[in-house]
Amino acid sequence: MSGNMRLREYHAAVWDEPVVMELGHPGRRGIVFGEAEEEVREAVGDAMDLVPADMRREAPPALPELSEPEVQRHYLHLSQETLGMMGVSLFGTCTMKYNSRLNEAIAARPEVAEAHPHQHETTLQGTLEILHNFDLILRELSGMDQFVFQAGGGADAAYTHVCMTRAYHQSRGELAQRDEIVTSIQAHPCNAATAAAAGFKVVTLMLGENGYPALDALKAAVSERTAALLINNPDDMGIYNPEIKEWVRVVHDAGGLCFYDHANFNGVMSKLRAGELGFDACMYMLHKTFGAPKAGGGPAVGAYGCSAELAPFLPGPVITRDSDGYHLDDDRPQSIGRVREFWGNVPQVIKAYSWTRAMGGDGIAEAADLSVIANNYMEKRLLAIPGVTKSHPHLTQRRMEMTRYSLETLTEETGVTTIDVANRMVDFGIDAYWLAHEPWIVPEPFTPEPGEMYSKEDLDLWIDVLAHVCEEARTNPDIVKTAPHNQAIAKIKAEPLEDPEKWAMTWRAYRRKHGGPAA
Repeated sequence: MSGNMRLREYHAAVWDEPVVMELGHPGRRGIVFGEAEEEVREAVGDAMDLVPADMRREAPPALPELSEPEVQRHYLHLSQETLGMMGVSLFGTCTMKYNSRLNEAIAARPEVAEAHPHQHETTLQGTLEILHNFDLILRELSGMDQFVFQAGGGADAAYTHVCMTRAYHQSRGELAQRDEIVTSIQAHPCNAATAAAAGFKVVTLMLGENGYPALDALKAAVSERTAALLINNPDDMGIYNPEIKEWVRVVHDAGGLCFYDHANFNGVMSKLRAGELGFDACMYMLHKTFGAPKAGGGPAVGAYGCSAELAPFLPGPVITRDSDGYHLDDDRPQSIGRVREFWGNVPQVIKAYSWTRAMGGDGIAEAADLSVIANNYMEKRLLAIPGVTKSHPHLTQRRMEMTRYSLETLTEETGVTTIDVANRMVDFGIDAYWLAHEPWIVPEPFTPEPGEMYSKEDLDLWIDVLAHVCEEARTNPDIVKTAPHNQAIAKIKAEPLEDPEKWAMTWRAYRRKHGGPAA
């Protein structure tokens, strides 16, 4: 324990709240519109005549009918049952940051919220200027020559790169020959997955004694068949590969491209530039590193940047600038085409731009330092908890912004697993941590990532809760195995989640599978 830290009493709000489709009564309304005046009816005619006959529904939609207070009460209850980001959330492998209310207000302004991508570019000059300026900022951070924001997340940006790789080698007449993409077992799974989705054979390098694949293993893997290397550095164990520049040289000598997956950018922000290390392309996750919200896999943005040599293949439109202003350049004959609609999620890009301008260069450098210091502070305390070990314990160098730990010893001694521990920690107002790469490499893993925003008191609370739960595992394991106890939803049965006849993603599917006419 940290000494004076007291674990506070906590219990989430619990409502037996139905889904909104089960609420309401026929005829109930939030707003009742008055009858149209006679002059209006004569001028407009029957409102139904305004809808073409072949577009009319055969029957009214089965929507719930509620008053405005009933709707507000329903969603208030749901919000009270949401743990949310205002707890201590060291999720791990996904950098969790405070999403500024100011940035939300900026994105909600009518100049942004009411804009339409089909407007003429002359009416969108302010938005285009922000996107262009953010492109310039990311060029400065990365050493790349052009960024686009179309990809809908990090995996989508990785997919963008493998499509760019395909187009690049095809333009050189080498696509049939170069059918392999090299990555590592500790790379983010999207790298291998997107490479396979794009039709490449995946060559996966295992880890060596230093915690990253040996350089000789890379040399043995690359050949005239190599299309690209997709790699993150540091990896999710917090280990930085100091030989990365030599890796890039080896792949380039074989004729392949090099893509820097910068999902773990937080600890190296302003400390290195992908372009100076020789990479041809990189990506940033604006919903992680740059302070935009991620919303449970919702409005993510993968900013994809590349060298001038690859720029002709970028998905369009690309924003350009000349003496007449900003333009949407979609006349790009070598482009891979769209990977997402329009220019991507523009409000998220604006939030990330606002975050970056607020931080400034010095603030970004300080944030990187704080994230590494915070992780190493946590590491010292966490390894003092009985039953907690870390990956590659023989390595003495400092980890970057996160460390991969294991509860394997605790599990062997008590039967309590890392998932049990994560479920029990939420009973104390701590957001459940992420495992990452489980069950590969590190048994019973957990990977907290403090970032730069949490205070020392928050980090001490997180560690104290973990220590408390690990002690419970030895003295009262059942209370851990049956957790959570203080949450809106108790421990759920996992088996039905594997049965497609039980779960439903829509109300229509739910009624079809559980009785009742389809809506």
